Amino acid sequence: MDFDKKQIVPRFITFYFIICAFAIWIFVTMLKVMFVEGEAWQEVGKVTEVDSIRLEASRGNILSADGQLMSSSLPNYKLYIDFRSGIEKSDTAYEKKVAEKKELFAENIDSICEGLAEICPAKTPLEYKVHLLKGLDKGSRHYEICPGQTLNYIQYNEIKKLPVFRESRYTSGLVVETRNGRKKPFGSLAQRTLGDLYGAKDSARSGLELAYDSVLRGKPGLSHRKKVLSKYLEIIDEPAIDGCDLITTLDVNMQDICENALREKMAELTADIGVVVLMEVATGDIKAIVNLQRDPETNRFYEGRNYALAALMEPGSTFKTASLMVAMDDGYVHKSDIVDTGNGVEMMYGAKMKDHNWNKGGYHVIDVPHVLMVSSNIGTAKLVDKYYHKKPEKFVEGLRRIGIGTPLNLPFVGTADPQIRYPAKDRSNWPHTTIPWMSIGYETQIPPISIVTFYNAIANGGKMVKPRFVSGLLQNGDTVKHYPVEVIKSQICKPSTLKNIQEMLQRVVCDKDGLGKPAGNPMFHVSGKTGTAQISARGRYGTEHLVSFCGYFPSEEPKYSCIVSIRHNYFISSGGGQAGTVFSKISQRVLSKHVTRELVCAVDSNTQLVPNVKNGNTASAKAVLRSLGVKAYEDNVGEWCNAKIKHGSLTLSSRTMYEKSVPNVIGMGARDAVYALESRGLRVRLSGRGKVTSQSVSAGSAFTKGQTITLRLN
Repeated sequence: MDFDKKQIVPRFITFYFIICAFAIWIFVTMLKVMFVEGEAWQEVGKVTEVDSIRLEASRGNILSADGQLMSSSLPNYKLYIDFRSGIEKSDTAYEKKVAEKKELFAENIDSICEGLAEICPAKTPLEYKVHLLKGLDKGSRHYEICPGQTLNYIQYNEIKKLPVFRESRYTSGLVVETRNGRKKPFGSLAQRTLGDLYGAKDSARSGLELAYDSVLRGKPGLSHRKKVLSKYLEIIDEPAIDGCDLITTLDVNMQDICENALREKMAELTADIGVVVLMEVATGDIKAIVNLQRDPETNRFYEGRNYALAALMEPGSTFKTASLMVAMDDGYVHKSDIVDTGNGVEMMYGAKMKDHNWNKGGYHVIDVPHVLMVSSNIGTAKLVDKYYHKKPEKFVEGLRRIGIGTPLNLPFVGTADPQIRYPAKDRSNWPHTTIPWMSIGYETQIPPISIVTFYNAIANGGKMVKPRFVSGLLQNGDTVKHYPVEVIKSQICKPSTLKNIQEMLQRVVCDKDGLGKPAGNPMFHVSGKTGTAQISARGRYGTEHLVSFCGYFPSEEPKYSCIVSIRHNYFISSGGGQAGTVFSKISQRVLSKHVTRELVCAVDSNTQLVPNVKNGNTASAKAVLRSLGVKAYEDNVGEWCNAKIKHGSLTLSSRTMYEKSVPNVIGMGARDAVYALESRGLRVRLSGRGKVTSQSVSAGSAFTKGQTITLRLN
């Protein structure tokens, strides 16, 4: 094919010049933008770009040893009204717009208040109306809708559907403050140990929340916004790093066992303060820690202060074990030694010392094991004073050597260290009565956590391990840090001393003469020591007592150590009869639930252990029963079940749960009941512990989302 050059060449030249002209125009425009209009465009860039917007990180969860959620962040909401939203004083029609806004609210006030009373029943419709009209008359710019109430997501969404509030932000004036609240699914269990945050701030105030605040809070990120084609785009410069999840050593079931056992006894004694610490012997893991105090006005018990870690108390007779250990380890006292305690009353350097049975004639001559078994003040004081009266510093150094006075350096703020006085060179701080009274647990102050750590070392073959509250950190489900077991002392005393102390502590509980018999159990052996001390107030000892029992179980292969301390003003005080009985309940329930069935059911190998199963979720019940090796008969079981024990057999039958009306949750545990109700949009309040015994809104009743239902448990 022949090309006509006369036609093609002119066209090519024309096209070439057009391209060159376009390129020159682009180049000239670029120079103009860079050098002539540059400053103007930079100003535009400043207006349309927002720098350094903080991206908040999610606070990490606190988990139990088996992964159950103990503390988690959930958004809460505070709602306010700006009654002059979208109106500026500079507006020409300012007064008219204010009047229109008032008229809008006045027309809908009744509907709004009826809706608020349904969603947030803390106030009646009339009370809401009076409250909102006050704010409307003032023309307030930041007026709280539900004063004193923090709302959940369901309530927040329901309020946004009410008249006026369903309109745009400028029309409704609705202002929302999102707060990062911490939710504790198990209520007050271990509340003081878990800790709290300051209101809406992500600022820790106590407990594990404060001790591990730096890893829980995470790291905030940064972003900026740019306006592109009339739309803002968020550009992330540095992503937020969410906080780590904290894996604690706490066991929810053990915590519940300890708290219930202590609460029952405190209610019986009308006690003021009670403490339980349950520790795993080999690791030092704190499986449960309870700090209860009584409100004198309501007689209710609550966790107000971490007494287990922070309370410096004269330990009383639980300290006698340490005194005798020092004397035996120094070679002064032997198990076969005897001491004359007389008729139970002895003058010690002008001060009268009594044994608890002084009014029955005393114990007279007894050997060293019986000194501990019957908790003889005179026997302990005479043995220790005989060898250390002239060299008290040797006794104090011995106490430090065995670890009873060692600071534990726990991560919690406010933790107290043991206070054991050291004699001055001129003995100016050391009266003659100091050694006798120190040996029986007075004139020293030791927090309960230090005492149980000492007894745990006895159970652990002489190895003292540091109490551990956190075993590791998780980030996005992966372990990022493991906290190992820390050994404080590899051996607190000589092996021969340890063996003698272990034998004596077992006799305290298992021997017919031992005062610790109430702490024992017919199914396994328990070792430990009772304690009863008068409480000093304003330099004088009154009628208030601290009763305690500290020990471990089972004696032959110790798995757990535990201390129970109760402060009361009851007319009778007995470390064994009061604190010991709590220890007995705890040890039996813990071993029956958490140690192999062969240990608990050794009496009859053909007998099946049938646990007390609550009504509730079928899948959860089956999973627990499988892990225990318990067979259950199923009768047409659905998602929810009833559990019945008859003639030693467990039967699971289907339970009807209404979807469009209030379901029946009586007989369920708290977790299943709360899930069943909250999944339907109800708000739940709990009272008590155990199984649900009654519900404030009867099963089958109609309900509205956000409605509150109270469950009583027992």
